[in-house]
Amino acid sequence: MESKYIGVILALISSLLIGGSFVFTKIGLQNAKNEYGSATKGFKYLRSKMWWFGMISMALGEAANFIAYTFAPAILVTPLGALSVIFGAIFAYFFLGDKINSIGKCGCALCLIGALIVVANSPDDPIINSVEAIVKFALKPGFLVYSGISIVVMLLLMFVAAPRYGKRNPLTYLGICSLAGAFTVIATKAFGIAVKLTVSGSNQFNRISTYVFLLFIIIFIALQLSFFNRALANFNTNLVIPIYYVFFTTATIIASSILFGGIDGTVADFISIVCGFFTLFIGVLLLNISREKPQLDSMLELDVYNHDNPECPNVSLISQAPDSCIDIHSSTSKDYEKYIIKDDSTDNQTISIPCNSKQKSFL
Repeated sequence: MESKYIGVILALISSLLIGGSFVFTKIGLQNAKNEYGSATKGFKYLRSKMWWFGMISMALGEAANFIAYTFAPAILVTPLGALSVIFGAIFAYFFLGDKINSIGKCGCALCLIGALIVVANSPDDPIINSVEAIVKFALKPGFLVYSGISIVVMLLLMFVAAPRYGKRNPLTYLGICSLAGAFTVIATKAFGIAVKLTVSGSNQFNRISTYVFLLFIIIFIALQLSFFNRALANFNTNLVIPIYYVFFTTATIIASSILFGGIDGTVADFISIVCGFFTLFIGVLLLNISREKPQLDSMLELDVYNHDNPECPNVSLISQAPDSCIDIHSSTSKDYEKYIIKDDSTDNQTISIPCNSKQKSFL
C-alpha cells in the first residue's frame, strides 16, 4: 500500500476519534452534573469515566493525525480533518439524541464528496531521507520570504489589530490561529518524519534540527490554542469553525506548496483539489448551520416605554408559546437598555435596545 493511503487511513481514524471525543466528553460532563449537581465545581467531571474516555479518544485522535503527516502530504491530511464534524454529528445523533435535519444531511454528503475529490487528486510529497532535507527546503528563499511575511503579519495582528478589533471581528484571532497552524503542520511533519526515520534505523535525534522542530510545535500550538479560545469566547461557534477551517487549510496548502516548491501534477489536478476543498468547506458550513440552537420566538417584541426615562422602552412581551417560561432582567445606561432574556429552551440572550426606539422586534 502506498504511504499516501496509509496517511489517509490514519487521518480518517483521527477524525473518527476526535469527532467522537466531543460527544463522549459532553456525556461525561452531563453525567457528572446529574450526579454531583455541577460538573465544573471542584472538578467533579474528573470522576466521570465517560469524560476520561472522551479525553483519551481525543489524545489518540491527535496522535493518529500526527502520524498521518509522516505518511501523506499536508495538502491531503489537513482537509480530511473536516470529517470529524461528520463523525461528531453521527455520534451526537446516536448518543445524545441530536437530530440531523436535511441541511445537515446535505452537509455530510458534501463533506464526503469533497474528501473523495481531495484524496483522488492529491500529490505525493518528495522523498525525504533525513530531517536535514526538510531544513534545506525551509532555508530556500521562497519559504524564508513566506515565513518572514507570515511572522510579521502575525505580530501585527497580535499587538496592533487584536487589542482594537479582536472582540469585534473574528478574522483577527482566526488569522493568527491559521498562520500559526500552518507552521505547526510543517513542524509536525518534520518531527514526525524524524521519528519515522529513527524507528526505521536512521537515528535523527542526534541532530539539533529535530529538537528545533519540536520547539516550534510547542510554540505554535500554544499560539493556536490561545487565540482560538479567544475567538470561541467572543463569537458564535457556527461562525468560528467554518472561517477557521478555510483560513487554516488555505494557509497550510500555501505553506506546504512553497516549502516543497509547488504542487506536483497537472493543472486539472490542482483545480480538482481546490474544488474538493471548497466542497468540504460548504459541507462544514451547512453542518454547523444545521446544528445551530433554536432562537427565541420571533413574535416577541417591545412595546411600552420606561416611565422613568420616556426615551427608553420598557418591556412588553407577546409570545405565541404560552407554555414557555421566560425570565427578563434589564439594566439601563445613558444610551440604551440591555435585556438579558432566558428561555427554558435556549441559552441566555442579551439584546440592547436604543433609547430612541418605541418598539423593537427581537428577531
